[in-house]
Amino acid sequence: MPSLSIHAGGLDLANPVLLAAGILGTTGASLCRAARSGAGGVVTKSVGSTPREGHPGPCIVAVQGGLLNAMGLPNPSYRNFQEEIDAARLAGVPVIASIFGSSPAEFAQIARSLKADAFELNLSCPHAEKFGSELGRYPDMVESVTGAVKAAADVPVWVKLTPNTADILELGLAAQRGGASAVVAINTLKAMAIDIESGYPILGNRFGGLSGPAIKPVAVRCVYDLASQLEIPVIGVGGISSWEDAAEMIMAGARAVQVGTALQDGYGIFKDIASGLERYLERKSMSLEDLCGLAWRRKQH
Repeated sequence: MPSLSIHAGGLDLANPVLLAAGILGTTGASLCRAARSGAGGVVTKSVGSTPREGHPGPCIVAVQGGLLNAMGLPNPSYRNFQEEIDAARLAGVPVIASIFGSSPAEFAQIARSLKADAFELNLSCPHAEKFGSELGRYPDMVESVTGAVKAAADVPVWVKLTPNTADILELGLAAQRGGASAVVAINTLKAMAIDIESGYPILGNRFGGLSGPAIKPVAVRCVYDLASQLEIPVIGVGGISSWEDAAEMIMAGARAVQVGTALQDGYGIFKDIASGLERYLERKSMSLEDLCGLAWRRKQH
């Protein structure tokens, strides 16, 4: 079988299928379970400077084509999270700590204090006031935050970009100027749902982020635009639930992919995607490197 090992964003991965940041990255045990189920790397739940309870419920609602969530970045703070990262690292795959803050200095302080294999900067959550996309929609802020963390950390720095912008390429270029090792595209799309009987928005926060199959074409387009212009790697995320989805995202230019919402069907998704990619590459007589960026390379010919 063709090898699935790949170097992406400063990390050596046994395979390109990673756990995306989210509620399944809250504990060392859940991160280990993902790794032992076949994930090539795991991204933690986003952690900040102080404990947060998040938004009042309902926080998650199923909609056609995916899930809406408005968790509000609940977390125990980075000071109470190192032991979870340490436990996860025992599984033997890279552990990427997702962090958030309200300023470059706050991001840098967290990065100096946490020990992980890499950092993923959450500059893209669409439903947390003063955090996430409220900073990450501005290229100058993306560059400043990235530069601050790069100066504070001695591990790779990934920047997770928001799709809720007029031009995601501007944000990717800003991350690159700041010294990012990779960009991650995309986070959820800002969205909402209303109960037509009561007239009230269903989510406790009124609006949240849409994930799942409905956003995959948006994610593919964003990855394509970024990978064809940036000099740093792109990690693709958004709506991936099968090996076919992963292959499409990698063809668009992703060096690796992340899986989140599809885990509602079980942890077996990691091995399913990896084995499907192996069979596909063997059938096509291709390597993983051959597949990466195939779509935009073909446009150039």
